[in-house]
Amino acid sequence: MAQPLTTPIPAGITPDASASTTSDACASKTLDHRSLDSEAIREARRDLAACFRMAAALGMGEGICNHFSVMVPGWNDRFLVNPYGLAFEEITASSLLICDFAGRVLSGEGAPEATAFHIHARLHLNKPGARAAFHTHMPNATALTMTAGEPLLWAGQTALKFYGRSVVDDHYNGLALDSAEGDRIAAAMGDADVVFLRHHGVIVTAPTIAEAWDDLYFLERAAEVQLKAMSSGREVLAVDPAVAATTAAQMRLEDPESARLHLASVRRRLERVAPDYAD
Repeated sequence: MAQPLTTPIPAGITPDASASTTSDACASKTLDHRSLDSEAIREARRDLAACFRMAAALGMGEGICNHFSVMVPGWNDRFLVNPYGLAFEEITASSLLICDFAGRVLSGEGAPEATAFHIHARLHLNKPGARAAFHTHMPNATALTMTAGEPLLWAGQTALKFYGRSVVDDHYNGLALDSAEGDRIAAAMGDADVVFLRHHGVIVTAPTIAEAWDDLYFLERAAEVQLKAMSSGREVLAVDPAVAATTAAQMRLEDPESARLHLASVRRRLERVAPDYAD
């Protein structure tokens, strides 16, 4: 199902003739590699690696097919992303790649998975506020992409975190193997933070890694409890829309700090059970 990026230059971007998808090929290019190894970037690597590891522990990944990315701190045209071929549980801070929007790997070994590049590069390019973008086929949320109607029924408090913040992309087009499909997904997402990709999975975008992780985690929990309620055979009762909107606004006020503390707790847990995530 997954495949590496082999044709890195998306439509509309003129490549350097010597560009390559490998970092070795970039070694001779005039590039300030020190700027890609600041403490802020190292911390972003550790945060993102922690998200991969916890997602694996919670069963939110799928083989080697899903991907998380974040814009490199201090840059607006390059991003960190997982390399093709590694499962979430294998990701370490140092294994993450830094790519530019032309598909060149500027730091790291290997290449991104093809759909990872075409989705994430175009999301970051088209949605500048989406500094972090997480895409998974996590089972409960993905199950809701296969059902008729709106995925979330706004029946549980956890789901209200996403009230007014999510959209559905109803136009499943197969694998995202070109920049046009990435652009289409970004357009379908619009100003939303969460998109349910019909028959496919979900994408969460956020200003920070912590907020993307927090949303991804609670989205799967909201989907899980909704599916349990639906399986009871009893009517699922939606929250009054006015109350839902008020509750969503209350949650948003606390989200950045709550998300920061949530990710910090993830890292403390990993320090106890899998400290190599930070390597």
